[in-house]
Amino acid sequence: MSDQELTERQQTVLRLVVQQYIETAIPVSSKSVTQAYKLGVSSATIRNEMAAIEELGYLMQPHTSAGRIPTEAGYRYFVEKLMEQVDLSAEEQRMISHQFHQARLELDQWLRLSAAVLAHTAHNASLVTAPKSAHCHLKHLELIAIREETVLLVLVFQEGTLKQQLIAVDHPVNQDELAPLARQLSDLWEGLNANEVTAMPEPMSEIGARVRSVVIETMRRLDARRSSDIYRDGLLNVFNQPEFREREGIRQIIRALEERRFVEQLVDEALQRGGVQIIIGGEGKWQELSDVGIVLTRYGAGDDITGVMGVLGPVRMPYERTVSVVRYMSQLMSDFVNDLYV
Repeated sequence: MSDQELTERQQTVLRLVVQQYIETAIPVSSKSVTQAYKLGVSSATIRNEMAAIEELGYLMQPHTSAGRIPTEAGYRYFVEKLMEQVDLSAEEQRMISHQFHQARLELDQWLRLSAAVLAHTAHNASLVTAPKSAHCHLKHLELIAIREETVLLVLVFQEGTLKQQLIAVDHPVNQDELAPLARQLSDLWEGLNANEVTAMPEPMSEIGARVRSVVIETMRRLDARRSSDIYRDGLLNVFNQPEFREREGIRQIIRALEERRFVEQLVDEALQRGGVQIIIGGEGKWQELSDVGIVLTRYGAGDDITGVMGVLGPVRMPYERTVSVVRYMSQLMSDFVNDLYV
């Protein structure tokens, strides 16, 4: 599409039709546009312009006698060329920030809160993935004597993951023997990834060698995961929308939120492209989600530790406000991740 495809007046009409349909979910007539907005032209002129815009594929009539609604191409034209960038009000920003400052500095609590705040503020459903590093890095390890020949290895990674594994040893051990070994290995491997731990000299003791093998195996298994923990909220908000009162719409939004294939595609979309991404259901590979609109972005500490957050709702979504909500929340979570890990 080029900017010449719509005249300035046609762009104005398309913008008003999209905005009015987003607000009312009712097909928009030329008469309603003329009455609601002072454009200085007659209803007949607006009707002709709407017909021309329909010819270009940006509007459609769901029924012969009905007004017009945006097509996928119309929504895409709107979000790329006509949508204004707006910021959340200072009051809303203060309210959201206050909620996060009241929370404890724990990643799980922040992720749950971010999903709840996104859903509440955007009045739709939300999806947030935990931040994940391309390579996990060890933060700390503990060795705890369980029985004479059984040791519990506790691994804490910089990305917030905690793993535990029992290790069988060949001779009885006690906590006095394990504690200094745990401190030594923690100091030696702190901040390293699996490849870096592998390159380090193998510990002299039998227990140390066993711990090293388990640490490397666990880190490689974590690195192989395609996605991280997912937090969702606000599904009831979506069910209140007219588009999702029918079975097909409900099926689509649940698939977008719950089906692993779609979630992984959403995560890849945000991580590969960067910035705020707007997905218009029905376009390209998203044809199976024709009733769903999605706004999502990445957050985190540079390219090292990243997660994805977004809002899902009807294609008839207030994109200007939703983008502002997602952008503000991603900055808030990025600041938190930087404070936590960097």
